[in-house]
Amino acid sequence: MTSLYRSNIPAGMVNSETFSKESVAALLSQPGCVSLRIYYGRQKDDTIHAILVGVDEKGADMIQTSDLILEEGDRCPPFCSDPPSPLNS
Repeated sequence: MTSLYRSNIPAGMVNSETFSKESVAALLSQPGCVSLRIYYGRQKDDTIHAILVGVDEKGADMIQTSDLILEEGDRCPPFCSDPPSPLNS
């Protein structure tokens, strides 16, 4: 799937974004969090980012009970794995 995606990347998109273990752990360790959801958002300069939010047992975004939302991870490119991963090269 990543190879097919890279063969026709939409404008403004990147291969991936990296979020730290600590920030993802903090998101998932919120009381009542059972999973995470990934949204895609666009900044005013048209930069697209993944947005991670906790999800409760009812499948609801935890935006009413928490202000912890992960945005603006390290984008690839330019911050890609070294050595290159077959998922992004």
